[in-house]
Amino acid sequence: MTVTPIRLFGDPVLRSPADPVVDFDKELRKLVADLTDTMLDEGGAGLAAPQLGVGLRVFAFDVDEVVGHLVNPVLEFPDEEEQDGQEGCLSIPGVYQDTKRRMNVIVKGFNEYGDPIQIVGSGMMSRCVQHETDHLDGVLFIDRLDKKARKEAMKAIRATDWYEAGMTVKVSPHAPTRGQAG
Repeated sequence: MTVTPIRLFGDPVLRSPADPVVDFDKELRKLVADLTDTMLDEGGAGLAAPQLGVGLRVFAFDVDEVVGHLVNPVLEFPDEEEQDGQEGCLSIPGVYQDTKRRMNVIVKGFNEYGDPIQIVGSGMMSRCVQHETDHLDGVLFIDRLDKKARKEAMKAIRATDWYEAGMTVKVSPHAPTRGQAG
């Protein structure tokens, strides 16, 4: 088992878009194993490669007793239905906020060997896939909050024992979902 330290809010790697995986090799399989071992050890629902300091488009997930991973994920939304619920992040420990996400998702990508995968998910699976794909784009869940909730999240972050002064939150480059104020 290889549990790796998780990068925390403020680390620049969390704000950098990850590169597509081009080599489906032994190193990628080790990264997938490290992601999975670390996620399971921390009790998270998902963990993206940038959270381990690796700028590649890969994440692991553990939702509804299904443990897996996706490489180079591409999301599609079959409808406009939304969900609003508590969301947290292993890179922002101890901070949770209600976050709007799409209820249903279709995600296409690859496994660690380069074989195509498609997942059709709703509820928690949809939330997890969107959250982890955001990580691959350099976006954190707090970027998706409205101004008031983002301010509350920053106050909670500043109150943690791991927070370091000088860190800032950027507004998401993605369009907000319907009904979400900027």
